[in-house]
This record gives sequence, C-alpha cells and structure tokens, in this order.
Amino acid sequence: MKKLSLIITLWATAALQLAAQQLTLKDITDGQFREETMAAVEPLADGESYAQISANGKQIVKYSFSTGKQTEVLFDAAKARGGGVERVEGYVMSPDGKRMLIQTNTSRIYRHSFTATYYIYTIANQKLEPLSDGGPQQTPIWSPDGQQVAFVRENNIFLVKLLYNNAESQVTKDGKRNEVINGLPDWVNEEEFSFNRAMVFSADSKQIVWVRYDEREVKEYAMPMFKASYPARNEYAEYPGFYTYKYPKAGQKNASLKLLSYDIKSHQTRQMQLPIDSDGYIPRILPTSDATKVAVFTLNRHQDCLRIYMANPLTTVCQLVIEDKVDKYINENVFAHVKITPHNIVLTSERDGYNHIYLYNLNGQLLRKVQDLPQAPRLGGGEKNLHTIVTDVYGYDEATGDLYFAALNNGPTEQQVFVSHKNGKTSCLTPEGGWSSAIFSKNFNSFICTWSNMDTPTQITLRNAQGKKVATLVDNKKLQEKYASYRMGRKEVIAFTTSEGVRLYGWMVKPADFDASKKYPVVMYQYGGPGNQQVKNAWGLGMSGQGAILEQYLAQQGYIAVCVDNRGTGGRGAEFEKCTYLRLGELEARDQVETALWLGQQSYVDKDRIAIWGWSYGGWNTLMSMSEGRPVFCCGIAIAPPTCWRYYDTVYTERFMRTPQENAQGYDEVTPIARASKLHGELLICHGLADDNVHYQNTAEYVDALVQADKDFQQLVYTNRNHSIYGGNTRNHLFRQCMNFFAKNLEPGGRS
Repeated sequence: MKKLSLIITLWATAALQLAAQQLTLKDITDGQFREETMAAVEPLADGESYAQISANGKQIVKYSFSTGKQTEVLFDAAKARGGGVERVEGYVMSPDGKRMLIQTNTSRIYRHSFTATYYIYTIANQKLEPLSDGGPQQTPIWSPDGQQVAFVRENNIFLVKLLYNNAESQVTKDGKRNEVINGLPDWVNEEEFSFNRAMVFSADSKQIVWVRYDEREVKEYAMPMFKASYPARNEYAEYPGFYTYKYPKAGQKNASLKLLSYDIKSHQTRQMQLPIDSDGYIPRILPTSDATKVAVFTLNRHQDCLRIYMANPLTTVCQLVIEDKVDKYINENVFAHVKITPHNIVLTSERDGYNHIYLYNLNGQLLRKVQDLPQAPRLGGGEKNLHTIVTDVYGYDEATGDLYFAALNNGPTEQQVFVSHKNGKTSCLTPEGGWSSAIFSKNFNSFICTWSNMDTPTQITLRNAQGKKVATLVDNKKLQEKYASYRMGRKEVIAFTTSEGVRLYGWMVKPADFDASKKYPVVMYQYGGPGNQQVKNAWGLGMSGQGAILEQYLAQQGYIAVCVDNRGTGGRGAEFEKCTYLRLGELEARDQVETALWLGQQSYVDKDRIAIWGWSYGGWNTLMSMSEGRPVFCCGIAIAPPTCWRYYDTVYTERFMRTPQENAQGYDEVTPIARASKLHGELLICHGLADDNVHYQNTAEYVDALVQADKDFQQLVYTNRNHSIYGGNTRNHLFRQCMNFFAKNLEPGGRS
C-alpha cells in the first residue's frame, strides 16, 4: 500500500511539472515578471508623511508614515488649474512643502541626465504654471526659502523668482555644447561619480554656487547614426550622420574646472579660491545650514585623496575641514553615502580596510566612528574574521545621536538595516535574512523597508523606529504566484576554495527535473567588476534580474546556470576588492576559470560543455577568461565589452589602473586584444553602434585582432543602440540570438 501511495505521489508531482508553464524570452523582455514597486517616494518635511506618484502617473499622493494610509492628494492632473500635465514623471517638493515642481515630457540624455518640462504647482490653490517658456530644463532646484528656482538649459544657469511673478533671468551666458557647461557635470563626471547636478543655493538663498566645466580641450568621440526605428531618426533617412560629444579617454585631458558663486542681489559672479589640482575632480558640492559654508568635495586624479572644503560664497575663501587618504583609491560610493545635517557631516571611508562610518562636525572635528558589529555568519565555513561593511547611509538624528545605515554584517550576501546609538550600541532593525534597504521619515520615527531574498520577490513594509512591521505596502504575491506556476528550478548558494586558496561565493539554478545521475551543460553568468556584487540573498539576481528569470529560462532549456563573484568584487573589504589594482582582468579571469574547473569536478556537470557570458565589464571578463590560457570554456558571449582600457574614460579607468603613461604594462599586457591568439572556444560578440559608454571601437579593434590571429567568431551589431541595447524588439532579438548560440554549441539537456 505504501509503495502504491509513493507511485501515485511521484506521478502527481510529474503531472504538475508537465502542466506548469514554460517561459518564453518575450515574457522576460516584455517585463511579464517585473515586480510592483513604489514610484518616486519622498519623505516630507513634516516628518510624519511621505509622497509618491500614483500607479497611473496622474497624481502625487501623500501618505502617513505611521499607518501607510493615504491622507491627501497633493497633485491631480485632472484638477490642476492651468493644465499641461498629462502624466507626472517626477516632482521636486519645495522646502516649506507648499509648492512642487512637476516633471513631464522627459527626454533621456545619458545615464543620469535628462531634459524635461517643469511646472510650478501651488498645492493650496491647485495652480499650475510653467517654470519657463524658453525650452526644456535640467535639474531645477529650490532655494531654501522656497521663493526661487534655479535650473540649467543648454549649459547655462537660469533663475526664476516666484515673488516677482516668476520672472526669469539668466545667470551665465558662456555655456555652449561641447565647450562650456555650467551647473551640470560633463559626461565622464556624470557617469563615474553618479550625479547630474553641480550647483546649490547658499543657506540664506542669496547665492548660487556651481561648478563650471570647460571641455574645449577634451577630445571628441563620434558615433555613426542611422534612421533605424524605436525611435526613428528621420534626419538620417537618406544620409547617415554622427553624434559627437566630449569623452576623455584614459590618460587624456579632462575638462578644466572652476568653482563660481553668483550674488543674486548684486548680480556679481565670483571665482572661489578652491585649491584643486589642475587635473583634479569635484565629485560633489552640497549645501549646509550655514550661509557662509558650501561643502565642496575634491579628488586628485589618482583618486586616493579626498578633501572636503567649506567654501564661503561671499569671501570666496575655501577652508579645508576633512582630508581622507586611502590605499589605492577612494570608492565612488563615498559621495552617494555622504549626509550633511545642520551641524554634522556623515562620511564613509575604507581607511581601515573596511567601509565604516565617521561622524564629523562642520568644522571637520571627528566625533565618532561606527565600529564593527557583533556577527552571526550564515554562510558557514571558509571566511573568518568577518567585518561590518557599510553599504548605505540613511541619516543622522542630531537630537538623539542615532545613525541609521545599511551594512553587510554576516558575510557578503546579507544586507540589513541598523541604527547606531550615541552610547556605542547598535541595533539591527531588519533581523530577517535576505537583503533589506530603507527610506526613513524626516524625524526617524518610521521607515519604509524594502526586503527580498533569493526565493521571495520584493516586499515593501512600513516599520516603526524599532523595526516592527506596521503595514504591508507592496507584497508582490501575484508575482510570486505567477512565478510558482512555471517550471522553475531551485536557487542554491554555493561556496568553494580555488587552487590559490581564495574563497569564492556564488549561486546556482538547476533544472526543475534535475537528475543528479546525469551530466549537464553549464552557463556561467558574471559581471566581476570592481566593487560590484552579483551574489546576494536577494530577488534581483542574474542577467535580467526578476528572480534570475533568464537563468530560469536556461534551466528550463536543460542547462545549469551559475554565477560566482571573483576577486575584485565588493562586500568583502578593500583587500579583496583592490587586489586587482593596476592589472584589471587578470585575477578576475583566473577566478572564473577556477570556477569552471570546480564545476567540472561536480558529478552532475559535463566539463566539456561549460559556457561563460556577461555584459559590459562582464563582457570584458568573458573575453579575458576565454583567453586566460586554460581551455575550460566551450563557448562564450561578450555583450558590449571593453577590450582595452586605453579606450575607456579617465575617471573609471584611472581609478583602478592609473594612467597609461604610468602603467603601460597593465594597459597593454592584460587585455583581450593582447591575448587574442589565446582565445579558446566559440565566441559571439554583441555591441550597439551608439554605445556612448563602452564605444563600439572596443569591439572593432578586438575583432580585427581576432581576424589577424585567424580566430573564428560571430558578431552582432545593433543600429543606433546604446550600452543597454534596447528599443522595440531589440532586447528580445539579442537574447534569442544568445540562446540559439548556446543551444548550437552546448546541446542542452542532461546526459547519462
């Protein structure tokens, strides 16, 4: 009887598996498995509320931080007097909460930059007025008194005064495309320091301070443009043209920088006495509560010395208050994490080898350091002496002395939210395993927690100051149910030690009908770049995120999908991350080869059918791994790959490699082009012709090296597509070619 029951159970399980749905690439690229999120959440000045854009984009709604319930509609496109807004694409609240700037008609430029049409909206009377009639605007910013708005148009700064019937004046007049930029970062600063505004008001609303970029001596790069579609460029219908912009490659000249101030009343422009190197950077300027102090951050070209100055807009004097020198380079996340409160500066630093928090006053006096926290490792074995690594800073409550932040405290795969108290004790507000992040109310009495793990789509909850759940705002249950209706494989965390004694972590997805007695082909996805992490106990894993959905597709086709973070990646301290310094790609490729060798030793893996692929740095890593010297990969796909760091930009490349003039060997020896003759395995290389980030030049020069080395390869070129290679059916087509390539070279399915 027991035997019959077991047979029936096995039959029923098999029937359910057969009945489950199969994934299609179109499902994936069309976003059928995209999570529900909360759009443009903004904590409000009252400390008790937050705002967000409604799902249909027609409203901006106010919610209570204590209950999560709607309390007010701040903006409704259907009721606004003045019209002009059909869909809200962003908003900027005024400091006093009485008005907001409504963003619409957004047009993307680069990764962080865009133009848009903005409207000034007065909440009390529902009046909507254009911010400017002179054309689209960029990065508008309110003055602290809420009576003025500064913005940039066509590289010049403009000022609108609400008390003078929205009178508009022009602050700068020397801005010109590909020559001078006022108040906005140039391409390389925007891309590599992750910001899109380089201007602030002084605390008394009387001065504007900004960075002026003179890029006239920066060399230009031109990309061929055709008519194509999605969008169609009709100006190139008969004759193609070029998009030309300033792009400083490694070792070349950057834009020249000046820090300027403008006195709104006297109309006087002053150059600030900022002691910056002639080839240095200003990765941030931030306002303070003191009208005589604007915080200006500078970096030397080697990016190993950060200085913070307090600049006086009237006297032009810039006083050094903080200097941070670290080994090799300053991590760019420092600038995203910095917080300036009325009397303090919160700064992160890797000066002791791990990213920790340092609290200063505005005069630069160090008041406190957040030490390592007690740990309870979940990974088990392999890594000793774990350290706390801060990954984000949420704020500092000056009234209580509490510091709020996110950190990795139990190995590299788990992120939690913490509060560090003035007495030195630290509390974890999100003790559950997985990946948590937070948005705190202005008074720190509540926070919105975003949490997921490998098996659970994002859940967004409202929590009180102690971390207790008050309400669920987004549960993504429908997505989880949909996910479960497909034949999905199980995600597993893996860990192993290489022949060089390096402990590596990864994850694996096996087919739903996995049979341990068979041998399966493996597709290894990786990125592998400096500071990046792909191995997390979080939902957004893999080449396409969405719960490793593309890896699940591969598993349904009969592959095992694997991802391993190599040396140089983040979450494990400066020594692990910076060991690739001056020779990017060497150790990373070695670790990916070691991964393939370890996989080949597993009884269920066919060591002769292992593939590797990746995008951007992952494409570079793919090419480096396939030409490392040990022939472990049957095939590989490199999408939008760098192939020589001489072709990439100054800020990113020199951070890890210094200049080609200083490190010629690192640039010329450690590169896929130099190793073209060592390429082993079938190769597909894909690139967009209009990639403003990793230029097509990289692929063009590499495939020429392959031709001269008499190596066979396949190449896909996408017309008018940028680094993300999307638009219309583009992404679906790209992934289909990749899957066909794997099928041809790996023959999916387990073999006995």
